[in-house]
Amino acid sequence: MNAITVICTGNAVRSVMAGALLEQRAPSGRIRIRTAGTLAVEGQPMSFRTRDALKAIRVVPPEHLSHQLVEADLVDATLVLAMADEHVHYVRRVHPDAAPRTATIRRLCRDLATANDPLVVRLGALELARVSLEAWENVVDPAAGGEEDYLNCAVELDRLVDDLLPRLLD
Repeated sequence: MNAITVICTGNAVRSVMAGALLEQRAPSGRIRIRTAGTLAVEGQPMSFRTRDALKAIRVVPPEHLSHQLVEADLVDATLVLAMADEHVHYVRRVHPDAAPRTATIRRLCRDLATANDPLVVRLGALELARVSLEAWENVVDPAAGGEEDYLNCAVELDRLVDDLLPRLLD
């Protein structure tokens, strides 16, 4: 079973949405998901806007309290799935051992092959620790916006997860 740690900044919107989508759509027992933030305040519930956006795309909002990314979240992670380039940079700086397994969701949708090789082998072939990060990779944080921004983020992540999920399965 592959373990995936999904990260964003505050672990309140994007990582929560992507994590919930992956958990809901992955075949039972095939992927273990945890979420965390690079600048999270521990123990905060997700916002009502995040909850409402998930419900709008027919995803059951998980029970969730925010969590700051720590080494223990990365040790057994096959993949660290980031929502933006700043999160990849954070992992490269603070948790460099996880850098070869860390990429943005958009980059993986574009570059990760679907093949018979295990996920860890396909990730290794991408040389993620050395990839130059670009602005197109970012999923925009809706935190400063209104309900429509949250819904747009949920719809975007819904599409990205649908594209990525088959690539994550060994």
